Amino acid sequence: MAKKLLEDLGRRVQQKRGKLGVRAAAQQIGISHATLSRIERGHLPDLENYRKICVWLGEDPETIAVETVVAESSPISEVHFRKKPTVTPVTAEALAQMILAAQNFILTRQGGF
Repeated sequence: MAKKLLEDLGRRVQQKRGKLGVRAAAQQIGISHATLSRIERGHLPDLENYRKICVWLGEDPETIAVETVVAESSPISEVHFRKKPTVTPVTAEALAQMILAAQNFILTRQGGF
């Protein structure tokens, strides 16, 4: 059986959706059609929406693998925050710095496991 990757989530959603419209599929899943459209274009959902999508796909969210690729050049981190005013710019910057520090720590230990 092929390994299911998180990066392939959008493709799997498109396959299951088939000819069903984005709005109808999103309603079945319980997410907005805009969110579903972004996921189909390759964006990763937040955890709540990820779980809803997995239920709709009939997949266990715990069994999806994340493929880690170490780039030759300096790593680029991508952070997604919901567009809600609950996170201040100062908090967002602090979170981004924490994520970068964790990523650097992981990359420096890559050969030591």
